[in-house]
Amino acid sequence: MIWSLLVGFLIGSLAGIFTERKYGCIGTSLAGLAGSWVGQSLFGNWGPSLAGMAIIPSVFGAAIVIAVLSYFFDR
Repeated sequence: MIWSLLVGFLIGSLAGIFTERKYGCIGTSLAGLAGSWVGQSLFGNWGPSLAGMAIIPSVFGAAIVIAVLSYFFDR
């Protein structure tokens, strides 16, 4: 469980760098975990993986999640 949260934080941090958005530790971890689910649903399970999450599709998914959250909450 803790390993998944750390990997989710890593994924969320990478996506935050690409989208130039910061949401704190908890928000970044949640964006990474949700983005992992979205990315793997849309793009599949290819590339290197950690804690059962494919890193590359997960980062793309987290960037999508962060962009959607930014659209609704950063007005």
